[in-house]
Amino acid sequence: MAQATGVRRETSARGYEGHLLEVEDLHVEFRTPYGVVNAVNGISYTLDPRETLAILGESGSGKSVSAQAIMGIIDSPPGFITRGTIRYKGRDLLKLPESERRTIRGREISMIFQDALTALNPVFTVGFQIGEMFRVHRGLGKAESKQKAIELMDHVRIPSARERVNDYPHQFSGGMRQRVMIAMALSLDPDILIADEPTTALDVTVQAQIMELLHVLQAETGMGLILITHDLGVVADVSDRLAVMYAGKIVETGNVYDIYGNPAHPYTEGLMSSIPRIDQKGEELNPIKGAPPNLMRIPTGCPFHPRCPYARQRCVDEVPPLYEVAAERRSACHYWEEVLSPKEPISG
Repeated sequence: MAQATGVRRETSARGYEGHLLEVEDLHVEFRTPYGVVNAVNGISYTLDPRETLAILGESGSGKSVSAQAIMGIIDSPPGFITRGTIRYKGRDLLKLPESERRTIRGREISMIFQDALTALNPVFTVGFQIGEMFRVHRGLGKAESKQKAIELMDHVRIPSARERVNDYPHQFSGGMRQRVMIAMALSLDPDILIADEPTTALDVTVQAQIMELLHVLQAETGMGLILITHDLGVVADVSDRLAVMYAGKIVETGNVYDIYGNPAHPYTEGLMSSIPRIDQKGEELNPIKGAPPNLMRIPTGCPFHPRCPYARQRCVDEVPPLYEVAAERRSACHYWEEVLSPKEPISG
């Protein structure tokens, strides 16, 4: 964020040619006393400068764990990355020594955590916590760091920043705490920002303000944005591409408007059918039946088949690859053509 920090790295996202981030065949598991939890099971995607990629799915689908793997903050044990590559500007982060990962974390790849109240330290002022980024990574003194914190708070539209820089997290509303988190995440002008449920527990007006703020800051800096959410409305408003996750896998990916307009996977279709629409007043919603699988005992074949109205024996026996539905659009469904075709609504 050039306006706030006054510094741009020569290796910044702006002007970079190629993918900022390439995740390929990533697997993450948690080894517990009760068994192995297969949290992420072979996901692949890319992120370009100025692009917003939304990762959508129910709780437990592996969205946040995949983000933590990118950041290098999975507790090990019990969490282990067992396979895959995470390339940032061509460098495989998983092969870098921890000292080098630490210089990238926060400075070049940053993250907004989903619960601002628990993510912020209650015994330090917000100005101290924002300024810490400059003290640790830039070697600035206390007074300079505090001034940078004020500039950042003002930039993310926290009113009376100079007066509030010495306030504690509990003295801010939920929306203002989320802005503090955004200020911390953007303090060192990252090339990639991962926003994990950035609007959780906020009312719709504040949600819109937070997402608009992220959009403006992204336009200013050229950063790539990964938006992790289960909120279909937020995704539709701000995203360029969408990856839908289920049971640790990406089951559909493509342009957000194409997927919303005509899903090519039964799970995505179920998500779209389970939300109210203003053009369907008085009609009953058609929620997805059943519950997500236990990640210690993922079903054979397609993990969605126990809940899928299209399921057949092939779905039980064969794991579906990501079929090419159209240019830059994929679906992990053996019968994606049937899902895409015009049809009568599936009855309960």
